Amino acid sequence: MKTVAIVGIEKNLKHYIAAVHGLALEPVVTTDPTDAAACDGLLLPGGGDIDPALFHEENQGSTDIDRPLDEAQLEALARFVQAERPVLGICKGHQVINVYFGGTIIQDLATAPAHRHLGEAGDNVHPLIVYSDSPLYDLYGGHIAVNSAHHQGLGAVGTDLRVIAAAPDGTAEAIVHDSLPILGVQFHPERMCFAKGRPDTADGEPLLRHFKSLLER
Repeated sequence: MKTVAIVGIEKNLKHYIAAVHGLALEPVVTTDPTDAAACDGLLLPGGGDIDPALFHEENQGSTDIDRPLDEAQLEALARFVQAERPVLGICKGHQVINVYFGGTIIQDLATAPAHRHLGEAGDNVHPLIVYSDSPLYDLYGGHIAVNSAHHQGLGAVGTDLRVIAAAPDGTAEAIVHDSLPILGVQFHPERMCFAKGRPDTADGEPLLRHFKSLLER
């Protein structure tokens, strides 16, 4: 069975773990980049904000920062980039990919209320415009609805990354690398699939199965 490293704190990762099991893959939860590098794929999950020092800025609204975890995620990503193996970044993980490739983060979106988690009501939901000539377009077409639970977004886009979907306010909601099997999404497909499927968003399973297909090439 193929293995997927999820670099994060296990108590925060139950939906990611369930989604990986749903794909008939074996999740390996770790904060050790060496352990992660032994796996077939890398999943960088959601979480707190990235330390702004890692993209050469002062803190201008970033919260819930865990610098050691940021460094572990960036180092794990570096090893997968070097090995040219598949990576999926979700929410914070999408932003980690951008920072690794030299991009920046908007630390508090002017339109954050349209993207934030709604407390006990759960995730927000908004539409996406999906650009053609992209794996996301092949899976879903040009327009989908997704869940949303963030207050930051991509600023400058990293080297060799291409934005492939955006929210109506222009926030970059998905990126893909030009030559490596690396995909990032700002939304949460692990909370849009299997037992967590919901009628008001697209199904996250096709996206996750696309990631699985990259492991099998």
